[in-house]
Amino acid sequence: MTAGADQQQRRRPHVLVVTYPAQGHLNPALQFSIRLVSLGCRVTLVTTVSGHRRIAAGSSSLPAERLSIATFSDGHDDEVRTSSSSRATDRAQLWAQLVTRGSKFLRELIASNAREGTPFTRLVYTILLTWAMDAAREENLPSTLLWIQPATVLDIYYYFVNGYEEMFDNCKDQSFVVELPGLPVSFTSKDLPSIVVPSNPYPMFLEVMKNQIEVLSSSNREEVLVNTFDALEPEALKALEGKLDLVGVGPLVPSSFLSVTQYPITTFNTTTNSASGDYMTWLDSQPTSSIVYVSFGTIAEVSRRQKEEVGKALVSSGRPFLWTLRKEAEKAEEEEGAEVARWREEMGRLVEWCSQVDVLSHGAVGCFLTHCGWNSTLESMCLGVPTVGFPQFSDQETNAKLVEDVWRTGVRVTIVSENDVEEGEIRRCLDLVMGDGEVGEEVRRNARKWKELARSAVGEEGGTSYVNLKAFVDEITS
Repeated sequence: MTAGADQQQRRRPHVLVVTYPAQGHLNPALQFSIRLVSLGCRVTLVTTVSGHRRIAAGSSSLPAERLSIATFSDGHDDEVRTSSSSRATDRAQLWAQLVTRGSKFLRELIASNAREGTPFTRLVYTILLTWAMDAAREENLPSTLLWIQPATVLDIYYYFVNGYEEMFDNCKDQSFVVELPGLPVSFTSKDLPSIVVPSNPYPMFLEVMKNQIEVLSSSNREEVLVNTFDALEPEALKALEGKLDLVGVGPLVPSSFLSVTQYPITTFNTTTNSASGDYMTWLDSQPTSSIVYVSFGTIAEVSRRQKEEVGKALVSSGRPFLWTLRKEAEKAEEEEGAEVARWREEMGRLVEWCSQVDVLSHGAVGCFLTHCGWNSTLESMCLGVPTVGFPQFSDQETNAKLVEDVWRTGVRVTIVSENDVEEGEIRRCLDLVMGDGEVGEEVRRNARKWKELARSAVGEEGGTSYVNLKAFVDEITS
């Protein structure tokens, strides 16, 4: 690099992006970083050693000149221990290690860059990582939150912390209706994030989220960047006006699937696994819109009984399917019931891993049976695939509510007993979404509509999210 180029590089805004190492955080954080690079920033992305391993395994053609990755050890470099079934004591210990080690690393990184003449301009951190903001404050570095869930969920958490907790407590009565200012729909307990209902199984994460919201509430109209777009959540983005300034900068999904060319990377899959068989070739052999794609994400563990109900519903529907079952959640072949063996032979493909965006973009896929994680929800929307929502925990219940009742791009299964969903209910939802009736036609029509609106939001020609992110870069540059 010449002296002039080096000087120009140093004048660029240098953004420090910090993210938790789970897939739902890594993916939008990396896409956000890439978009900052496309707008002239230098970016250093910080995550754990295990998080970096996932990025390295799943990324191609990263813009290395202006995007670097810095890592620290959280004491568990071999894996991201985020299982929803982990014991509370284990989760607390893991979290404490992450906070202690991550805070120390960040303080040292910020200070060393300042000494070397390459200071950071702004820290951007994903949800739950208020310790990153604290470390930046100690080093006099301003920070901004990147909210990687929908704006509606942020609004719900804000109201919960600021005067509405007693109303949420009434959700012990599952028919109780929660109405919140500025939001276009009302909620019952099954529609709310799992940590704010009385049956919350993760009290530690509620305390972490409360801290996050209390920090935001203590500021004067704090700006929050949100992985959504203006047309998708117009009311939710404005619901907290005068309190928080929510700015849509999404959808943060790989650029090649949005038909935009300004970003220097096409694909990213946060996984260290290799493909399980030639599933894309198999998809090529299937009729248009005939396949049910099934995935419940990388964290939630689905019971064996529930998997059997899903499998029976898929078989009885008569529709071919592609089902992602993680290795650690799948029984060995000889231990599986006769039903699972029959699924493999008769109706579809079971794989340990697949590239979700590639699958969803394939013309053979007609429906996505999904846990409704926000990444999966946005990816299906950007690729125009209707969904059957099968939410598990966290924000997924709310995402499923929005999909069914606001955006109307899918339906949601109903739990009837023992927290499991029966074969008949799953089959009913699949038939609704993939059938020729009024519901099927509506969700397919809306899926096409939101696909175009999502792509428009990130376009250089006046796309709202593009304009919003450019304004953020202009702000930190000045």
